[in-house]
Amino acid sequence: MSLDFNSLLEIAQAMTVKGKGILAADESNPTCEKRFDSIGVESTEQNRNIYRDLLFTTKGMKEFISGVILYDETIRQSTIKDGVPFPDFLSGLGVIPGIKVDAGAKNLSGTDGEKVTEGLDGLDGRLKEYYTIGARFAKWRAVITIGDSEPSGTCILANAHALARYAALCQQNGIVPIVEPEILMDGTHTIEESFLVSEEVLHTVFYELYGQNVNFEGMVLKPNMVLSGYNCPDQASVEQVAELTVRVFKRCVPSAVPGIAFLSGGQSDEHATAHLNAMNKLLGDSSPWNLTFSYGRALQAPALKAWSGKDENISDAQEAFYKRAKFNSLATKGDYSEDMES
Repeated sequence: MSLDFNSLLEIAQAMTVKGKGILAADESNPTCEKRFDSIGVESTEQNRNIYRDLLFTTKGMKEFISGVILYDETIRQSTIKDGVPFPDFLSGLGVIPGIKVDAGAKNLSGTDGEKVTEGLDGLDGRLKEYYTIGARFAKWRAVITIGDSEPSGTCILANAHALARYAALCQQNGIVPIVEPEILMDGTHTIEESFLVSEEVLHTVFYELYGQNVNFEGMVLKPNMVLSGYNCPDQASVEQVAELTVRVFKRCVPSAVPGIAFLSGGQSDEHATAHLNAMNKLLGDSSPWNLTFSYGRALQAPALKAWSGKDENISDAQEAFYKRAKFNSLATKGDYSEDMES
């Protein structure tokens, strides 16, 4: 099955189609090293290739995965068995290849340690190359923290403007931008505080996107869910998370946006699935957007642990990945139940 799209809208709709979601496999090499350290495996290029290969070659993956976000190293790698470049292999399955293009979050001058994402320099040329390799969507992540006097307006505006410039460049090159303004859930803040910051950030992001002539129909939003800070003593229920997350989207996200693909943001595998499921149950068939997943750890963690760097464990790892992908697929329809985990 080859991929043939006539517009950015068609790509964005295919990325967030009901029943499927996006696998985030764009961990940088330093992040991969941390993950591999947890299972006692050396983070070499070959081992990273083997690990990504076991995910991408999982039988039946295409039933639940619409697209895969790749890292610069990964988009240039190939399948272990037949040597097929990953973008070609994925496209052959009908899974859309994507690419992480930001250069990471750096200290933002004029603030007390807040971050701004860099990577706009030379981005136009890199996007042209990635399109030639096979990428049809891209990802740029902004990082925003909640603290005593954070986030500052300076931080929100700087990151929103960078996201908008990136998105405009993507669309100019025939690539759908995933716009990811991540509000970190580290801290003691309440879910109500999380809601207020999410509202301000999303309003600012869409104001900047509009200002840069970004076509809302040709993008995908990748936001955090509205959660209590992980160290908050009063943790919100699954129902509260669903209610407040949906409310902030109704206030801030234009209905022209085809889909919203959540980041998992350090949630447990089960929580990430349960929250997505609750939101889709709450919205039912009346949602202006398809709500789906763009998970990294929440899809991969069981597979990584099962693999542990051993070839004889690859089938078990693929089975674990398939199971989490299936559960999250069900959650995009509101059909998941926690009883399935046992």
